[in-house]
Amino acid sequence: MTTNIKQRLIAAGIAAALPLIVLFEGTRQTAYLDPVKIPTICRGHTSGVKMGQTATMDQCDAMTADDLLIAKASMESCLKVPLNDNQRAAFTSFVYNVGPGRKGVKDGFCVLKDGRPSTMITKLNNKDYTGACNQFPFWNTVDGVVYAGLTKRRAAERELCLKPV
Repeated sequence: MTTNIKQRLIAAGIAAALPLIVLFEGTRQTAYLDPVKIPTICRGHTSGVKMGQTATMDQCDAMTADDLLIAKASMESCLKVPLNDNQRAAFTSFVYNVGPGRKGVKDGFCVLKDGRPSTMITKLNNKDYTGACNQFPFWNTVDGVVYAGLTKRRAAERELCLKPV
């Protein structure tokens, strides 16, 4: 990853999210369908991806950095309390993977499909940092099916979230 991209993530306070993204998303330079059949490329990038599309490693690195910054902004859009760098990185990694959510469409960090705020953001905004970090393990399914990779990812995000800076 280029120095410029690393510097952008350090400046945003989310550099610690990058190893999680690289480890758990993997890198695929040719578009593929993710578990919910969304065309995806590189390290989980989905915006505008078409099957058959390819990307260079530099393009993958740039997409990852841009997507992490978007995830951070989405996370902050419903956040009302300060976070330390490890918490910020853990919740950004989570939003990178799950998204902020959307009423009537999809459960996420900020809002659930039924329109209520997630327990994670509710606890966080009530300054129950430990309780919010302990919500990670509950987000290890896709369409009701437990995924071992998501279980490992959520454990790593929880560990980072609970780790003092």
